[in-house]
Amino acid sequence: MCFVRYYSMTTKNMNTVEKGKRGEDIAVKYLVERGYKIKKRNYHAGHKEIDIIAELPDTIVFVEVKWRKESIISSPIDAVNYRKQQYLFKAANNYVIRNNIDKNVRFDVIGIIEDNFSFEHIEDAFSPFGG
Repeated sequence: MCFVRYYSMTTKNMNTVEKGKRGEDIAVKYLVERGYKIKKRNYHAGHKEIDIIAELPDTIVFVEVKWRKESIISSPIDAVNYRKQQYLFKAANNYVIRNNIDKNVRFDVIGIIEDNFSFEHIEDAFSPFGG
C-alpha cells in the first residue's frame, strides 16, 4: 500500500464519467511508471466491466479504480464489495478464456481520494479463492 502525491487531481466542474476517466488516467500513468504493460481499458463482458487490465511478466492484473472526493466516510477500497468482486471475477474469467491466457491472475484496487490527493494501490486485494 502506498500514498503518494501525484499531480493535481481536482475535478471541479467534471461529471461522474469524466471523474472516472480521470481516475483511470492517473492509475494508468502510475502503473506504466512501475513497469506494468496496459493491455486493455474498460473491458466489457456483458454488463460487467474491468477498469484496467495490465500485465507483468508472469501475471495478468485486473485493476478496479475507485475515486472519492473525500475520505471522511470510507476509503475508496471499501466500495469494492462482495458483489462487485463477483462481477470482476466473471469478467476476468471471460477475458482469460477469450485471450487464452496462461499466467497468474491478480486483482488489485487503486483508490484515489481527491480532497487530500492520496493514492492507494492495494496489490492482490481480493481473490476468487478467498483471502
